[in-house]
Amino acid sequence: MKIAFQMDPIGAVDINADSSFRLAEEAQARGHQLFFYGPDQLAYQEGKITARGHDMTVQRVAGNPAVLGPECEVDLAEFDVVWLRQDPPFDMHYITSTHLLDRLKGQALVVNDPFWVRNYPEKLLVLDFPELTPPTAIARDLRTIKAFKEKHGDIILKPLYGNGGAGVFRLDANDRNLTSLHELFTGFSREPLIAQKFLPDVRNGDKRVILVDGEPVGAINRVPAEGETRSNMHVGGRPEKIGLSERDMEICAAIGPLLKERGQIFVGIDVIGDYLTEINVTSPTGIQELERFNGVNIAEKIWQAIEAKL
Repeated sequence: MKIAFQMDPIGAVDINADSSFRLAEEAQARGHQLFFYGPDQLAYQEGKITARGHDMTVQRVAGNPAVLGPECEVDLAEFDVVWLRQDPPFDMHYITSTHLLDRLKGQALVVNDPFWVRNYPEKLLVLDFPELTPPTAIARDLRTIKAFKEKHGDIILKPLYGNGGAGVFRLDANDRNLTSLHELFTGFSREPLIAQKFLPDVRNGDKRVILVDGEPVGAINRVPAEGETRSNMHVGGRPEKIGLSERDMEICAAIGPLLKERGQIFVGIDVIGDYLTEINVTSPTGIQELERFNGVNIAEKIWQAIEAKL
């Protein structure tokens, strides 16, 4: 098959951690042809969805993860699979990508389905499952957020469309910084904020559960660094081996059918204690860590699910 990857610069990836690299590596091992382009090179041109990029061969060489051919322009309708794998922020640039890629429907399989990626931002899809999530508020209005904090005392406050742990603050019952943080956030962004009741279980880790076509295939535990609330590996969280609990399976059983129906083939959910906090569909990570811990080829499972749809 011909496989295109829309992603951030391939030369900057960590070959031992990046999930997009691992997906490309497995596709190459299965005999598929790879093409790389950046999101800025995606275009609509007189009825065609095109991209300027490079034929690609990936290699597990630190500092040189890919060999790229000469730049060329391609019609993405001629590909079998297009991967939407650039990192957030989930802004208008990202949203426009989903609109353009959605026009490939019936020609190329876009993973994850861009229509539902656009309509299922990580921190909003969980609102469909209030019985699984901690108390949550989404607002830009300071009085609403203050009332939520007064009710729950100890909260997490973060940008609604942020990622990687950036801009995440814990405000405990004695904290006096809410108004200042609100001024800071609203001063540079028109996004709402999301507030959730703080879950003390985060000290034991924030579990990333990987689902493939709606089915859980394993989990890693991300433990915060000393003195940190955030467990994201981007900010120093430590991955640990962990199994799926009965509660994890209950959560996956509740959300899995919807993910499968909506074409969300590769999904990473975040679970703290007994609560679902995010459903990551834009550019989830965790494949390589899970493969090392469990000795299971997760990338193969993802490609098997994709190939079954073609």
